[in-house]
Amino acid sequence: MRIHLYFLYLLSVILWASCTGDYRPTAKGDLDTIVVIADTTQEGSYLFYEALMETFGRPIETVPSYETMYRIVIENPITEQDLNRFKERTNVIIAAPIDESSNPGSLIRSMLNEELEKQVWANQSFAFPIQELWAKEQWLLLLTSTNYEELAENLRSTGQYLTDRLLESELQRRESEIYDKGEQTYLSDSLMSKHGWSVRMQHDYFQTIDTTNFVQFKRMLADNERWMWGWWVDGITNFETITPEWINSTRDSLMQSYIQGKREGSYIQTEYRRPVITTALSHDRYQAYETHGTWRMEGDFMGGPFVNFVYYDPSSQRLYMIEYGQFAPNVGKRRFVRQFQTMGRTFTTQSSIQ
Repeated sequence: MRIHLYFLYLLSVILWASCTGDYRPTAKGDLDTIVVIADTTQEGSYLFYEALMETFGRPIETVPSYETMYRIVIENPITEQDLNRFKERTNVIIAAPIDESSNPGSLIRSMLNEELEKQVWANQSFAFPIQELWAKEQWLLLLTSTNYEELAENLRSTGQYLTDRLLESELQRRESEIYDKGEQTYLSDSLMSKHGWSVRMQHDYFQTIDTTNFVQFKRMLADNERWMWGWWVDGITNFETITPEWINSTRDSLMQSYIQGKREGSYIQTEYRRPVITTALSHDRYQAYETHGTWRMEGDFMGGPFVNFVYYDPSSQRLYMIEYGQFAPNVGKRRFVRQFQTMGRTFTTQSSIQ
């Protein structure tokens, strides 16, 4: 049976929008953490917990060490005061069967109207995302079914869709985290005026390479080195020839030439013993791919994550490749990979501005 996903625009949201000012607080907490309001003492709740971890708490395959998609924190507020502590959190899931006599169950019933409850009972709907209900920049998701077995099954069957939507929301919210400290617009402007494309640049990147069709920028900290490079080529008439294999071999060739290590003869290459995942990137103007994986230093003992973007502009028949990488052995990588994804999506060209 087809499961429908509904976005709820509750009366409280409408009332807030109609007021002269929005007095809600801004959501607090890490973007990579989800507070799950659920009663795990209920019989059968372990089925939901397993599906929850497989969906939102699964390991990220394309970072060097063990890190999960999201850190899951289970809470079961007993009083209204307890609930208020979680109303301002950044990412919140409320989960329970529709007839469960628990606080999470009662909370879900109070937030769904009669028609939506009927759809839950008919197994036509189970997931209800709500944007910014209690706080600005908040992501909230209601999950409910007739029992925990059905809830777990529905969560597994639509898990990729739900995590993709949360990731989209996270990347949008990452922009303020990245650029609020300052943005080097003169670097972006220089890229646009000299080479016809640009991305938004964080406050402390500096340029290290600038050739006719290759540039590199670095951000150097004692325990967290990051870099970004870009390459472009004209005369591409058929984007279908751009495959994951072509992307990886082109990356390796460019990095052997330009991205070299401190030891003589060392250079960065793709670590193919770990997953390298390429997906199509939805864009309203360009055809694009996004590739995640890990790199290794040929001739040295170093490695880290990378995020690569390929953009094709059919109006100019120019192909662009942009990559972000990191070397930070003692630092978690997830947050920075998400930053790379956010920055790479700010790509634009002169033709699009015109």
